[in-house]
Amino acid sequence: MTKSGTHAFGFFGYEWFKSKYPKVMQIKSILTQDRTRAKWNSTSKKKLLEQLSYLFAQYCEGIDADELFTNLVEREKLGSTGIGEGIAIPHCRCNTGGETLGACITLDDPIDFDSADSRPVDLLFAMLVPENAEAEHLETLANVAEAMQKAELVKHLREASSDEQLFQLITQQTSH
Repeated sequence: MTKSGTHAFGFFGYEWFKSKYPKVMQIKSILTQDRTRAKWNSTSKKKLLEQLSYLFAQYCEGIDADELFTNLVEREKLGSTGIGEGIAIPHCRCNTGGETLGACITLDDPIDFDSADSRPVDLLFAMLVPENAEAEHLETLANVAEAMQKAELVKHLREASSDEQLFQLITQQTSH
């Protein structure tokens, strides 16, 4: 539940989205090892969104870090993408060349993210979706949220000590 009393997926909640968008999306289709970071340091939500913007810009042709940062901040103003249990899924629409792009990050020290349960965040899966994406955006978001609800997977992701280990864990464990 969000602070306003609605679920992160709106009035109908996650199960409604899951039933409406049942297509299986594999995380490995939107994530690369270059955009996977274990034990990152960040001091605030705003700083983390800035770091994410530069990470995407560094490894994704055509992404402007400053524009992306603005888009991520504007999306957070609509409501926190912290879904609870120390997990956030920051996302926004962006000129991605038609692709959905992801980044997976664990933090050395949790940061306040204005999450639904007020718990600081230490695990993030960021997503950029094409500007014209409609159902795809919601479907991808629902699938990432479902993966992040698997307690055993989340435990292992948090324990990953290297970028490579984190990438292997999230891509192997979500490809079933």
